[in-house]
Amino acid sequence: MELVVRGRGVRITEQLRRTVGHKLDKLSRLEPKAVRVEVEVISERNPRLDGAKRLEATLDTPRQTFRARAQARDVDVGLDQLVERLERQVRDYREKRRNRILDGANRLKSARSSPEGQEAEE
Repeated sequence: MELVVRGRGVRITEQLRRTVGHKLDKLSRLEPKAVRVEVEVISERNPRLDGAKRLEATLDTPRQTFRARAQARDVDVGLDQLVERLERQVRDYREKRRNRILDGANRLKSARSSPEGQEAEE
């Protein structure tokens, strides 16, 4: 999985890059087909927001793109929120796909297991 960390008004240090990679490792385990993750850290210039940082992330997979945003004064807190939101999206998507596959499998029944076939034999 390719990791891209960008900053607007924020200097991206190697420590921040490692922290982002460490926190996003769980996403690569949840979605092994993930190709690329882009994280952008943006420093808000609005004085009312008091130096808040906005984080935006995009997780690309072959069939789906997941996006999430978070905002916090501290980058680590915002990163935790961001990862939590992406995890929820990936989990929901995988569960939805899994349910579709299982529902489709339940519709296909053999003649032996159908109640009509059992009644005909009796």
